Amino acid sequence: IIQKRVLGESHPGYATSLSNLADYYNNLGDYSKAVELCTQALEIRKRVLGESHPAYARSQNNLARYYFCLGDYAKAVEIGTQALEIQKKIFGETHSDYATSLNNLAGYYFKLDDYSKAVELGIQALEIRKCVLGESHPDYATSLNNLAGYYSYLGDYSKAVELGTQALEIQKKVLGESHPDYATSLDNL
Repeated sequence: IIQKRVLGESHPGYATSLSNLADYYNNLGDYSKAVELCTQALEIRKRVLGESHPAYARSQNNLARYYFCLGDYAKAVEIGTQALEIQKKIFGETHSDYATSLNNLAGYYFKLDDYSKAVELGIQALEIRKCVLGESHPDYATSLNNLAGYYSYLGDYSKAVELGTQALEIQKKVLGESHPDYATSLDNL
């Protein structure tokens, strides 16, 4: 409220506050409110910064995630794809943000039961993360873990176990055995 009064409704700082508030509502499970606030932030950023600004793409990614949480997977794919295209133009196809968007989009397709598309996008995210972050980075392990899940749904259990085991080993080494991501990987295996 203070930023709105002091900066005005068209200021990027106000949009950032709306985005943060949207994230808080998302964490509380109020996904509709998160969508509402994020949409407002997105519109401000579009008007003030333009559609080719990284902050605009981040807002789109957040909005896609909130729609995903609402269970509107088709809308999540639509908005996530738009964000991916913007990031491709801004950063290129070898940036970690681009890989994160690919990874998220793979998850949205997975929820739409398009496992082949999920695997395709998941492999792209994995390869970028391998090149940019290295094979001992937690995000690389996340990609391995996600791919393991996709292969499991495709019925390729040996591939799922192989990838899940790799993820587990990385997480054990980098995060330790008491980290929640390590526990999730154990549970998945």
